[in-house]
Amino acid sequence: MHKTADMIRTITQELRLNAAAFIVTIYGDVVVPRGGVLWTGTLIDLCAGVGISESLVRTAVSRLVAAAQLTGERIGRRSFYRLETGAVATFMEAADLLYGPDRPSKGWQIIHDPDLRIEDARRLRMGHMGGPVFIRPDRGQPLPPGALVFHAETVTTAAPLAGFWDLSALRDGYDRFMALFDTLQPARLSDHQALVARLLLVHAYRMVLLRDPRLPAEHLPAGWNGAEARALFRKLYGGLTPGAHRHIALCCEGADGLLPAETEATARRLARLLTPV
Repeated sequence: MHKTADMIRTITQELRLNAAAFIVTIYGDVVVPRGGVLWTGTLIDLCAGVGISESLVRTAVSRLVAAAQLTGERIGRRSFYRLETGAVATFMEAADLLYGPDRPSKGWQIIHDPDLRIEDARRLRMGHMGGPVFIRPDRGQPLPPGALVFHAETVTTAAPLAGFWDLSALRDGYDRFMALFDTLQPARLSDHQALVARLLLVHAYRMVLLRDPRLPAEHLPAGWNGAEARALFRKLYGGLTPGAHRHIALCCEGADGLLPAETEATARRLARLLTPV
């Protein structure tokens, strides 16, 4: 058990967690599919498990409220928080990537937008073709307001299409994720450790996955490691979930008391994640 605790501590230290971002992970993975409301005391306890102090939690919560990511309510002397509607929509989009099957793209979006900054385009997982022109696989994403958009079934180019993205950084991110979690053994963890480890797993994988344009296989470089990282995430998430759910039912409180171990939403999420593609 000591080696396991050391491993979780090492993962936590390597990730250099941002308190606000980790709180969003907690809400997305644990709270939203169980009604959406969490007692501040539970939030403090969960963050303490990864070395985030109470003062940092309270500061991060205040900033998330100011940024319209969280909204609070008081019941008696206790404070409870839920994700704002807009933040729920954003995380549900991310949740579809995290827990759902990969949806093949239907061609490409080629976008001409002089007002779109390169850093914002990258956040939207677009490749930069030069000047105000960007490209991404077409999965029905909302289009930038005012942009001129062309839809293409196929794209041919003399240069590798992947060159429009920084895939080397993504490859390094997936390698780092796998190096951190590859030796984790869910069966050796206590229920509390299983929940902490699953939150760290989701947080670390989300940080890489949400930057991945998920190019069609024919456009990926040789030896691309995204599928290997995905397989590890699925295996560990499935293995950690029974213990994590037991701990949630024992220690995590919402406005109506302890959160349930499972709900229809958590069962559907797990089934989608573990269903073979």
